[in-house]
Amino acid sequence: MQERKPRQIARELALLSLSQLPVNPKKLEKMEQDRLVPKLVLAAVRTLRSEVQDTLDNAAAELQRSNDRLLSSQTRANDLETARTMVKEAIEYTQTAINKLGAAVEFPELIQLANQDREVREYARDIILTVNENRESIDEEISSALVDWQVTRLAHIDRDILRIAVAEMKHLEVPQSVAINEAVELAKRYSEEDSHRFINGVLRRVIEQKKSTVTSDQ
Repeated sequence: MQERKPRQIARELALLSLSQLPVNPKKLEKMEQDRLVPKLVLAAVRTLRSEVQDTLDNAAAELQRSNDRLLSSQTRANDLETARTMVKEAIEYTQTAINKLGAAVEFPELIQLANQDREVREYARDIILTVNENRESIDEEISSALVDWQVTRLAHIDRDILRIAVAEMKHLEVPQSVAINEAVELAKRYSEEDSHRFINGVLRRVIEQKKSTVTSDQ
């Protein structure tokens, strides 16, 4: 694993845990430190397993569709081109799954660092509590920055990456450039091939909207 700072590890742990943890933040607030890390790790493993399985299922489906298209076609050029596109998409899905499996291989070291470093545990909890306590307002900011899209329709990994970045900028006093850069890196590590560009664009629109709001209030 490339050496990462405690907050980077905390973001990763929070990202992979968010969708599996109870929305009620009070349960986490009361949880003792020695119980928190196993809870976060278990949630993270479940998320990663689900993500890998879904991606592999998508790859298998695309391969089956391309195979069916080839078998049913009469070698027409448009059928062959469609089949090629399907195979390409299947390869991309498979590559994404391989990347996520690579992250899973690094999990033992991540767990060890989380157990040893108090800052990792505390910041991961801060992120999760902040996102859960302010979910409605955070989602509103993201929604206003989306173009013809809704937060609820985003892939949950992308949605949680955006939520963490907005929470850090708005509530945890993280510089905007840092929050965006870290969100992009998380997207490269855990999301689809072009998701990091999408994440970057949405977060930059969030910042622009904030600037516009401040300017109009003055």
